Amino acid sequence: MPIVRNVSRAVSQVLQGSGCGCGFSIVPVRCIGVSPRQVASDASFHSVSFAETDHPRVLITGGLGQLGVGLAKLLRKRFGKNNVILSDIRKPADNVFYSGPFIYADILDYKNLREIVVNNRITWLFHYSALLSAVGEANVPLARAVNITGLHNVLDIAAEHNLRLFVPSTIGAFGPTSPRDPTPDLCIQRPRTIYGVSKVHAELMGEYYHYRYGLDFRCLRYPGIISADSQPGGGTTDYAVQIFHDAIKTGKFQCNLKPDTRLPMMYIDDCLKATLEVMEAPAEALTMRTYNISAMSFTPEELAQEVQKHVPELEVTYDVDKVRQAIADSWPMNFDDRNARRDWGWKHDYDLPELVTTMFSFLGSDSRIAQAN
Repeated sequence: MPIVRNVSRAVSQVLQGSGCGCGFSIVPVRCIGVSPRQVASDASFHSVSFAETDHPRVLITGGLGQLGVGLAKLLRKRFGKNNVILSDIRKPADNVFYSGPFIYADILDYKNLREIVVNNRITWLFHYSALLSAVGEANVPLARAVNITGLHNVLDIAAEHNLRLFVPSTIGAFGPTSPRDPTPDLCIQRPRTIYGVSKVHAELMGEYYHYRYGLDFRCLRYPGIISADSQPGGGTTDYAVQIFHDAIKTGKFQCNLKPDTRLPMMYIDDCLKATLEVMEAPAEALTMRTYNISAMSFTPEELAQEVQKHVPELEVTYDVDKVRQAIADSWPMNFDDRNARRDWGWKHDYDLPELVTTMFSFLGSDSRIAQAN
């Protein structure tokens, strides 16, 4: 199986690309040829509702990416430290390891993942393991294995054990023929990246499992996520994180997208809040299984101007990466998220000025910022 050999060799080359653009963490391929699982056609599944237990028992896959650690912190505060298990295939930093339960979990090892769910009495599963947009284009076999084969494992286990399953989607699930300004929940989706294709596949498979087997599948399409807690890691929207680090460290920033490239963005606290809210929403309130969520939309030029209010001498130049620019040009410019706001009360807290101020406050003061203020 040449694809398996190629994927195995490629794992070590991309283990550091676990940021968000909008992306998540990476798992290695240990076995792709998993024996088939047959979900009984006459089974009637139901998820354990929030009211049936004191607290959900949560597993987060791909947990060492940009979103997993923050989500674990939020969920542990709400449900108790020992009820939320973070997992990945990389060794966590000490502060992550000692903050709550952590376990090794390879989503392509079906048997091991199933044992984790059974032995820990998991009721909610957040599936964050995936390869990012730009990284995925550089290694399509690995992206196909992680993003699609891994998803199939998770879907089968979630259906078998009556889990409430959250799988994030992304602006990358749309393509150049999709309406871009704004992009509604339901429209043409013809992405031209393996990352986007895999996310459309996840949306449709999750919806199918819901209607076919009763799986409680929930999905949000994330915009570009901006966080001070992690380094940029291969995503198309990661310029919006890099600019803050460069502004503080060097006072110079080189953007790999055109200055007028408009994309929907969101601060991580809003993203995590939306994720928890949609998981806690009553099933009867949900009119669909996949929702757009949005907060703000800006261009690199607009972001740079807001950053320069804090660091006036920041020098911004542009060296356009053709691959990332082509990806960005096929993505939405604005998300229409009226259904999320109507069905389960979604409301964001951070607009662009609040985002920039918050990022600098978390990244620490610098002499240039202090002088400007």
